[in-house]
Amino acid sequence: MIMWLNIVGDEEMRGKVLNVFVIIMTFFLGVIATIGVYKLIPNQSVIVNKNESNVNITEANTIKTAIDKVYDSVFLIEATTRNGKSTGSGFAYKTDGKNGYIITNAHVIANASEVKVINSKGETYEAKILGSDEYADIAVLSTNVSNVSKTAQIGDSSKVELGDTIFTVGSPLGSEYFGTVTKGIIAGKNRLVGSSTIMLEAIQIDAAINEGNSGGPLLNINGEVIGVNSMKIASDKIEGMGFAIPINTVMSYVDRLEKGEKIDRPVFGVTISDVANTWQLYRYGIIVDQTVEYGAVLVSVEKDYPAEAAGLQKGDVIIEIDGTKIEDSSYFRYALYKYKIGDTIKVKYYRNNRILETKVTLNKKAEA
Repeated sequence: MIMWLNIVGDEEMRGKVLNVFVIIMTFFLGVIATIGVYKLIPNQSVIVNKNESNVNITEANTIKTAIDKVYDSVFLIEATTRNGKSTGSGFAYKTDGKNGYIITNAHVIANASEVKVINSKGETYEAKILGSDEYADIAVLSTNVSNVSKTAQIGDSSKVELGDTIFTVGSPLGSEYFGTVTKGIIAGKNRLVGSSTIMLEAIQIDAAINEGNSGGPLLNINGEVIGVNSMKIASDKIEGMGFAIPINTVMSYVDRLEKGEKIDRPVFGVTISDVANTWQLYRYGIIVDQTVEYGAVLVSVEKDYPAEAAGLQKGDVIIEIDGTKIEDSSYFRYALYKYKIGDTIKVKYYRNNRILETKVTLNKKAEA
């Protein structure tokens, strides 16, 4: 080829031929290089394009292992009442030679004449209410031990921290969405939430919980139960605010509820109302100074009960119990029910434009 180029006398022609030669050689060298690379790493394209199942998924992007530990311990709870059927969730936490034991919320099975539990396979079994407590919102059910294939592992709610990963398993909206798993974080601790009659100290979470999730387990990343889902704040302006009763609180009631025992609580010996309930206070002949913005108002004080013995009177406004601020009547019950019969508590109250203090010995219990 070089000899031929030398023979060609036309300089322009020689340049054109040289360019063609370079293009041809570049093409062949590219083909040879591609073949060589393919032979050296023959599996690369297979891994990337055809064998995606070889991708290694770790706990950084799945909680499957934790879910598997608890999933079959979760039940759909179906309660029959005079008003029809209602549903919730629950989980088995222990078995013995005869029974399996299931925790749920008290409000899930309230006024139920019949309770059934449905497992992860869709099998339905009869269940019995062993014990229930409205103020703790906890109930314990039993079913034949053969109906429970797995029990959940109980964790320690005192160790939860803000930002911890959590998940829930339950039955939002009933059987159609049974076994739904939602994931989130611990969004708040020691929250006081409830209604006009019941106040609970709860763990706040941002994982989605809906009607039917009540009574189901709140779990940490290890699949250990750290709470019992109880309620959510429902509003067009609010999203992702759910609450669970800490499992340590729940387990402090469970042994007694298993035995069908009533949870004894101290009696203060008063009838109470809220500062804001001016109409009810007017009916009792009570006028609260407008400078008093919160508290539980004593609308009556029973004779021979702890409140009377401590010098409290009708019209007094309780604003603090042992350092806990009393916003209203539900806060009063929450604070009072943390104590046992026989305990002595320090009470701050408002009377005649003065803040006073007394000690109340809780020596009476609620009648069965």
